[in-house]
Amino acid sequence: MNTYDFDKTIFYPDSSACFYRYCLRHCPTAVLPTLPKSIAMVLRYRRGNADARDLKQQLFSFLPRIPDIDRLVSNFWAENEKGIGEWYLRQKKSDDLILSASPRFLLQPICDRLSVSLIATEMDKHSGKITGHNCHDHEKVRRFYELYPDGHTEAFYSDSLSDSPMAEIADRAYLLKKHRIFPWPGK
Repeated sequence: MNTYDFDKTIFYPDSSACFYRYCLRHCPTAVLPTLPKSIAMVLRYRRGNADARDLKQQLFSFLPRIPDIDRLVSNFWAENEKGIGEWYLRQKKSDDLILSASPRFLLQPICDRLSVSLIATEMDKHSGKITGHNCHDHEKVRRFYELYPDGHTEAFYSDSLSDSPMAEIADRAYLLKKHRIFPWPGK
């Protein structure tokens, strides 16, 4: 099986940021009331005074104001599916696995369209609250082995060296920069 990060790897740029901007345009009355706290949280996060989990929960705190989140996500992907890299579509296999820190409710529809499996951050699509840990760094490896106890990854692709724990368990690993593929440093 080949394993992939999602954001800035097979999808460019970042799906959560794109979705946030999409919601700001299409549902401003839901997002705007949360904007001041979200800006404050972004600043805290950049200073190292908040973690990614807190940041995501704040950014997605507008979700309770969305009447039909499934339709909104479907419309988002209809407009943004073009962000999936052609390089990925050419090599995609049915047993591919996407591992992402983005919320499952956001990525599951596109993974279903691509007919690939997904491990992602578990966020309630109605509240914006995360259950468990943000699916990042070592958490990706933990959840990979939780789902596939005897799992083996032939190749891993990511845009970020923070995914080194997944790269370490792969036979081969590749680093991407805007859909350009390079060998993983030191692998």
